[in-house]
Amino acid sequence: MLHVHHVNLQPIAGGGEVYTRALTRALADAGAQVSLYANPAVRLWDDLAAPGIQVLRVRNERELLDRLPREPSLVLTQSPISPHCIERMAERHRVAGFAHMPMIQRSVDSLRGYHLVITVSRYCVDLLRATGLPQVYPEPFYGMADIDRVGAAVIRRSPYMVDRRKFRDVLIGGLDTVARVAHRDVEKFERRPGLTLGLVSLIAPIKQFPALFSILAPILARQREVTLEIFGAGGYAQVRDLRRALAPLGNRARFWGYQTGVGKVYPQLDYLMTGLPEKEALGLNVLEAQSCGTPVLAPDAPPFTETVLDGASGYLYRDPRTDAGRHFENLLAELVGGRARPDPRISAREHLAKFSYPALVERARALIAALSQLE
Repeated sequence: MLHVHHVNLQPIAGGGEVYTRALTRALADAGAQVSLYANPAVRLWDDLAAPGIQVLRVRNERELLDRLPREPSLVLTQSPISPHCIERMAERHRVAGFAHMPMIQRSVDSLRGYHLVITVSRYCVDLLRATGLPQVYPEPFYGMADIDRVGAAVIRRSPYMVDRRKFRDVLIGGLDTVARVAHRDVEKFERRPGLTLGLVSLIAPIKQFPALFSILAPILARQREVTLEIFGAGGYAQVRDLRRALAPLGNRARFWGYQTGVGKVYPQLDYLMTGLPEKEALGLNVLEAQSCGTPVLAPDAPPFTETVLDGASGYLYRDPRTDAGRHFENLLAELVGGRARPDPRISAREHLAKFSYPALVERARALIAALSQLE
């Protein structure tokens, strides 16, 4: 039995951590023994331990190197790992790693120390191959929707993620907490009349939300029946820039902060919206939404052309940077006017099967075979 030492040291929970959680289970169900080395700050791992799965808490690369076995083993990384740490591990172990970001304005130098590099979409596979990196796993390792996380009620929370290294973040986070304590009434989410669009995502630079909505917000504002609900958190600058871009919507754009119970969020949206495409690797939120029956509105470009089946699991629109949003505006008018809203669970069943847990287990089985052959 192959023993996989699976590593994710990220201190916050995002799509990569949801992916890691699902893959850990899939590797175990495909026949591997899995030890997950994970940051203690992330609570997503708390209930993951099971037969075939051990969770070890490590805070940084130094602790990781201390905790890995002394005998040669197989290490599979998810979070970014420094080249120095990869080199140290590779002196003793076979080391494979996931590249969770497309190679757009990025260097592959940090990946050269791996014996095998795996990535999460055909788009990312092609970009990696274009760099000339030889040790690329040939198939996209698609993730799946992991919406079994029940979580708490959907209530208004802070939209800010506090980086303790930045005084501004600490100050703003503290002031935001004080303001919420002073106003003790808890605001529960209730959808408003009309067409409800939503973002369910970390508010991160790779999403490019400010650039997207600097074009789309005036278009949304002209349709009085449309509201936008934002479920996610980000750094001060990201939230500030997104608020500025959404200014034309006024109070029709609301921030709800990070929510643990995403399964309660998606069914209350008419459509999920994505960010801009080229810096996105796959988009687990796109898969989550569709698995809940919520269709997706996304730019017509990779990787969204891999995850959204146009007309069946949502609608693709021309990148608004190319036409000032005219195609999106026409689509939005049709949606407001009553264009049919597809249920992906019905109209895209075969498409979504590629992103199911059984499909992930089969991919894990093939990966185990490839990892077993590494030298």
